[in-house]
Amino acid sequence: MEQTVQENAGENEGNNANANNDARDAKWWCSTFHNVTAMVGAGVLGLPFAISQLGWIPGVTAIMLSWLVTFYTLWQLVEMHEMVAGKRFDRYYELGEHMLGPKLGFWLVMVQQLTVQIASTIVYCVTGGKSLKKFFDLLIPGWSGVRQTFYILFFIFLQFLLSQTPNFNKLKLVSMLAALMSVCYSTVAVVTSIVIGVHHHPSHYGVRSHTVAGMTFDVFTALGTIAFAFAGHSVVLEIQATLPSTEEVPSKKPMWRGVVSAYLIVILCYMAVAVSGYWAFGSAVEDDVLISLEHPAWVIAIANLMVFVHVIGSFQVFAMPVFDTIESLLVRKYNFARSRTLRLVSRSLFVALVGFIALCVPFFGGLLGFFGGLAFTSTSYIIPGLLWLAAPKPKHYSKVHSYASLACVTIGLFIAITAPIGGVRTIILSIKTYKFFS
Repeated sequence: MEQTVQENAGENEGNNANANNDARDAKWWCSTFHNVTAMVGAGVLGLPFAISQLGWIPGVTAIMLSWLVTFYTLWQLVEMHEMVAGKRFDRYYELGEHMLGPKLGFWLVMVQQLTVQIASTIVYCVTGGKSLKKFFDLLIPGWSGVRQTFYILFFIFLQFLLSQTPNFNKLKLVSMLAALMSVCYSTVAVVTSIVIGVHHHPSHYGVRSHTVAGMTFDVFTALGTIAFAFAGHSVVLEIQATLPSTEEVPSKKPMWRGVVSAYLIVILCYMAVAVSGYWAFGSAVEDDVLISLEHPAWVIAIANLMVFVHVIGSFQVFAMPVFDTIESLLVRKYNFARSRTLRLVSRSLFVALVGFIALCVPFFGGLLGFFGGLAFTSTSYIIPGLLWLAAPKPKHYSKVHSYASLACVTIGLFIAITAPIGGVRTIILSIKTYKFFS
């Protein structure tokens, strides 16, 4: 059995290498756009809500700590991409197989990575539908009776079309537009929150719940929401795989340049949106801060349209590795030929499945907390540290990195255990007042 897994992994690795050889011509700034698109998405809109669940100091501290931890673990993945001479790990699970063995490495990483990517596409369907509905509700009040379900369906229809994009490298323009939109709507959220807050903001800032049980569950949910906001790790090796690499200039140099640029944009957007949103609305802020903003109507409408455009690109960034995995499996195990027909059928079925789930469970806040704790912490906080500890490292790497890896794993485990509990509770409370396909 182990030999079979190894053979399949090796064959799949070869397929990936052949498929990517012609696509390794991206520039460092392409990795910046891809990372911003993967990171700054639905998560940033939930950060004011997370602070309202934690309070000022714990909330801001949790966001900054998560940024530092995930910045470090992202560096680890970038370093390990070519840690073995003459070899590039183009997929997260390939790195896991090499460091932890073909069985443990494959199943530990692959399951978590796919969960993150599939969960992200579900949440982006919900976010896209909610944002488009808000856009039309503000500009055309007579359409306010149109169900959110129809807007989600329209978002899904667009994904049916875009899902036929052949590979990551062909997504450059979509990713650039999505990254630009994320910065723009974050700016609108910040400026509008400040304007509203200047005229009227709470005189007292407390947490949302007033019971010990409620506050405890809110802390769990908030940790998952913050973890969701730092979810780009599940596609970082796929992004790095698009960059060229030579002995003089290995891919980690342009990739790290792109990552640093992206992470500076990330923390600026995150802290600005989180602080301004909570300052303006306090514990009354919605789980999507743009929903809390009402005036001026045309500005908020445009911001919601920007979110809609952004998550169109984010969906594709997270879905592309899933498409590759599905098609590679069908080619390898069931002898399908790589063709447009295979791409059309397999990708359309995937889009239909995640779209259906989004229609059934459109609870933004609960989904962030649940998925953020269930899998996002694994790929962003835990697995990079475990792989680093298992990796045969050159002597110039300090032992400090081993202790830092243990700290990251410990923090990640705590979030992974607690956050899904809060997320499930939020979903259960939402279901009580929700009518399916409403």
